[in-house]
This record gives sequence, structure tokens and C-alpha cells, in this order.
Amino acid sequence: MLTKTTGWKVSIAAIAFAISATQITPRAWAEGTQSDSRIQAELTKSLSNARFKDVQASVQNGVVSLAGTVDVYGVKEDAIMRAHKIKAVTAVKDGLQVGGPVIPDEILQQKLLGKIQSDRIGYGTTAFNAISLNVDHGIVTLGGTAYGPVDKNFALGDASYTAGVKGVVDNIQVDPVSMFDDRIRIATARSIYGYPMLNKYAIDPAKPIRIVVQNGNVTLVGVVINKADKEIAGLRANSVPGVFKVTNDLQVANERVQQD
Repeated sequence: MLTKTTGWKVSIAAIAFAISATQITPRAWAEGTQSDSRIQAELTKSLSNARFKDVQASVQNGVVSLAGTVDVYGVKEDAIMRAHKIKAVTAVKDGLQVGGPVIPDEILQQKLLGKIQSDRIGYGTTAFNAISLNVDHGIVTLGGTAYGPVDKNFALGDASYTAGVKGVVDNIQVDPVSMFDDRIRIATARSIYGYPMLNKYAIDPAKPIRIVVQNGNVTLVGVVINKADKEIAGLRANSVPGVFKVTNDLQVANERVQQD
């Protein structure tokens, strides 16, 4: 049976053990310091590129803190990624600010829209990307769909490395991989762009009529000159064998201006 005195002794022993367990031994402290020094050396080397000339980095207990300014948002993302890749880094604190010019949202949006719409020209996937964007106080939100991960990454890169962009939100959905859908994409593109009344849209390398296909369902996105072209494009898509459903979201140019 434990006496009151014995109970005190047990409690004191337990407290002493708990304190000793939480104390950092000289050896552990030295190893932690060496680890931080190694991380700092690797970090300095990784951020030695001129793009990171105004970036300051420090390390404490495996946690990297980044501060300073960068010219474009993409460089900020790159710096954070490089820090995360270093072995023994447990976390990265982001205190980086994106400098560069302050561009009105409307101007920045138009610039990015032209850039992204013209992206991937010559790779055969331009007509199958329907990526939307919105700019709010320099923060770009990308949405819509991309044919594949490469197309998505190019769009994100366009936004991240454009001067004036302060942040990028990725809401782009990548279409599922499907040979069946690929066949429908090609057949729909030929049916629309090869039709005499719609041939004029094929001249534009940016392909203003975008064709999204997911599990046999076709969605048409983009801008056409008049309502007749919109209706004909919808009919041409519906005529493709294997198509389950067509959603015609094409906008008519003059109606779009009135809505804006």
C-alpha cells in the first residue's frame, strides 16, 4: 500500500522524468544546428539565381522563412518550391511580396486572355482548351477546362510570369483521358471548322470556337459573329456520331458587347 510520503516521491520522480525528457541535450542541439547550417547552405545555393537577388532566407529548427520581393508571382512560387525540396526542411514560411508594376485589372485581364487563347498554337490542342479567367486586384483566377495537364500548366505559367499579377488561383479542370472523347473532338472540329459557313473561323489560329468533350458530352465555348453561326455550330456538333449531348455556350459578339 502506498503511503502519502511514497506518493509524493512517485510524483516528484515522474515530474523529474518529464522535465528531463523535454530537455534538449547538447548533442541534439549540435545536430539541429548542423542541420540548419546545411539547409542554409543548400538554400543559398538554390536561390543564387539573379531572379532571387532580393529574396532573403533564414532557417531555424528546420523551418525556412522567406522574405523580400520578387518581380513576378512565378518567381515567388519557384522560391517556395525550391525551399520545400531541400532535405530536412519541415516547413516554409512565406513572407515574399510580389513587386513589379500595378496594372488595372481590366487591362491585365485582356492581356492574359489574348496570351492564354493563343497558347499551344501548333500543338493541335488549341481548339480543345476552354480556359476562363478573372482578375481581381491583381489576383488571377483561372477556371474552365484544359485538354490535358500540359495545356493547364502552360496557362498557369502564362499567368504566373506576367508582370502585374500578384497571385494565381488554379480552378482549371483537366478533361479525362479517353480515346472515345478524342475521336469525338477531332470529328466535331472537322464538322464545325470544315463547314463552308464556318470556315472563316478556321483562319484564326486561336480557334475562337472551343470544343470541350467529356464522356461523349460536347460543350461549345467562345465567340461567333452572329446568331446564325452559333446555331449552325450547334447543329454541326449534334451531327457527329457518338455525341450524347451538345451544350451550346457560344456567345454572339454584338450581344456580348451589349451585356458588358
